[in-house]
Amino acid sequence: MKRRDFLKTLPLAAAGVAGFPTIVPASALAKTNRPAPSNRIVMAGIGFGMMGFPNMEAFLGKDEVQWVAVCDVDRNHLAEAKNMVDEKYGNNDCAAYTDFREVCLRRDIDAVSIAVPDHWHAVISIACARSGFDVYGEKPLSHSLREGRAICDAVKRYGRVWQTGSWQRSVENFHRACELVRNGRIGKILKVEVGLPYGHYDFARTFGQEAITPPPPELDYDMWLGPAPYWPYCKARVHMNWRWNMDFGGGQLMDWVGHHVDIAHWGMGWDLSGPVEIDGRGEFPERGIYNSATRYYVTAKYADGTPMDIAGGYPEIRSGTRWTGELGWVWVDRGRFETHPAHLLDEIIGPDETHLCKSRDHYQNFLDCIKSRNLTITPAEVAHRSASVGHLAVIAIELGRKVRWDPATETIVSDPEAERLLSRSYRKPWQLAV
Repeated sequence: MKRRDFLKTLPLAAAGVAGFPTIVPASALAKTNRPAPSNRIVMAGIGFGMMGFPNMEAFLGKDEVQWVAVCDVDRNHLAEAKNMVDEKYGNNDCAAYTDFREVCLRRDIDAVSIAVPDHWHAVISIACARSGFDVYGEKPLSHSLREGRAICDAVKRYGRVWQTGSWQRSVENFHRACELVRNGRIGKILKVEVGLPYGHYDFARTFGQEAITPPPPELDYDMWLGPAPYWPYCKARVHMNWRWNMDFGGGQLMDWVGHHVDIAHWGMGWDLSGPVEIDGRGEFPERGIYNSATRYYVTAKYADGTPMDIAGGYPEIRSGTRWTGELGWVWVDRGRFETHPAHLLDEIIGPDETHLCKSRDHYQNFLDCIKSRNLTITPAEVAHRSASVGHLAVIAIELGRKVRWDPATETIVSDPEAERLLSRSYRKPWQLAV
């Protein structure tokens, strides 16, 4: 039986793949020219359309990492990723796969870096956790709220270390801003504002590329679609621009909740909670294949009464995260940090005050936690709670009404129609299982 045919006999549910007992032939395993020291972390990468490359490059720069395999459904991306690894080690030993289930069959891998479209996050992440891999996964954690809970449950059940690509937590100005807020430097918080990008990036210059055509020979388009609903292939739908279609991504809102909303939660101590009410409105394209909001304004309220406004395309909400308190305000964005009063910038957090987890290298934090088995700076549960805000906002915008949420039970209150939108159906034969 050919290996590809053998893979088709394996269960397609995330729960069924990695636990399948198998003997992996030696030819399937990548070799290395140097013996692995006891503390070497053997890694593989799944997904190389965008963030997969910089993530792998960062890990390749770590002495304790040995990269042995890459996986992508586009053979051009796959070849580029393999060449990158082989050039690093000066050999041709990096294994290349087009099906993530082949990676899950290996027993020599400690950790994986996953950078795939949102609609694939849960199935692949759970399969990798069940295989015994620690995971560096991109934000947002999930494509639906129920998927996020399933990922968290799998990480806990299989005792895995998880780091989310919400790397702002490992940058000094974001860390310092959150510590100022947590230690009461601006008093009781009256409101939180989060400004996100808006519109649709045109990474691939897709104007005029919406014509339906056969997929290119290098792309396994059916595998690219995976659990998502079927859409005919067009160049504007895949690679870079998938996130503007709600069946694959969640627009700018879901792309960025794992950054600035994540920071808002960190500063407020809401890492393991969420809003109790959320409402929102959005503007959508009038034509074309993209159906995610181009402008949006969301208002969330938390259990202590604090409101948080999240907006993209509204100039009154400044990009980044801003906390306004009784004694002043703190605002932080990438490369920028301001406070009022200004002297707060020089404040020192005392030894007996609240000190948040400190990291200045998001990738190294993941590797260190693999060795120590401690929680990373952005574990799955934390990423799930920030992504949940976006998922609930999408539901409120779609329904055109306020949604009431119980963050303890993770249920929508007295709204069965909204409750049904917490999960997504999968295209057969894929299914979600832990």
